[in-house]
Amino acid sequence: MHERSLGNRLFGIANGTVLILVAAVMIIPFIYIVLISFATEQEVLAKSFMLFPTKFSLAGYRYILSTPILLHSLWVTIGVTVVGTLVNLLMTVLMAYPLARKELYGRRLILLLVTFTMVFSAGIVPTFLIVKGLHLTNTYWALIIPSAISAFNLIIIKNFFQQLPDGLEESAKIDGCNDLGILLRIVLPLSMPAIATFALFYAVNHWNTFLNAILYINDSRKWPIQVLLRQIVILTEKGLSDMSEAPPPPSKIINMAVIVFSTVPILAFYPFLQKHFAKGVLLGSVKG
Repeated sequence: MHERSLGNRLFGIANGTVLILVAAVMIIPFIYIVLISFATEQEVLAKSFMLFPTKFSLAGYRYILSTPILLHSLWVTIGVTVVGTLVNLLMTVLMAYPLARKELYGRRLILLLVTFTMVFSAGIVPTFLIVKGLHLTNTYWALIIPSAISAFNLIIIKNFFQQLPDGLEESAKIDGCNDLGILLRIVLPLSMPAIATFALFYAVNHWNTFLNAILYINDSRKWPIQVLLRQIVILTEKGLSDMSEAPPPPSKIINMAVIVFSTVPILAFYPFLQKHFAKGVLLGSVKG
């Protein structure tokens, strides 16, 4: 018994050490990026590498915020993220719920077609031609409609709906509730962990939208924040400062400040969904 107890302790110590090292490998680069974004120009130019700056400066953030269209671009991203996430959840839930009903005619064929899209996609050029044919280019809908439903998320939410007890729906039908009422009053309230989790996934995807904006948006005033920040980085590295009224600090500081500026806002929402996150990721991932 004593040897087994000692072995358990050694395993716990080894396991904790490995987890701490893995966590450090993940968090230290982000801490480094945040600290360097506050470094002074003199330190960055004098040292090829540093972990902790001795003095702090807001020059990188002042330069980014001095870009005239930055706030407008930020509001574009916020709008696309909010509307896009609502569209994603609406379309995904309205498709996942019927597919979770085994009595749905043609259910297996529809699921096969959904799964097919996870393996084979049309590609960039055919998708662009479709978006252009629908006259969505240079509109915000081009950033929302092409990614309205994720096949992977759809299947997970469908599996989650299947795990709900059938007796709940039967009781609701006895009380005179129709299918839409069951979805709104029974299924969705019980599915909040899964809904919150995939809302975060969809929101992160819209916040980081880049390729679709490059392909479909030609008007610079409609650029989301990621595209605008990329443009700032490119112009800074080329020694140009047309996008800002302030003289640019070293490109390294700007690059780090851009990463922090584009990452922190979406990270701020995670604590509000944390209690649902772990549970929501696992639920629905077992039953097919």
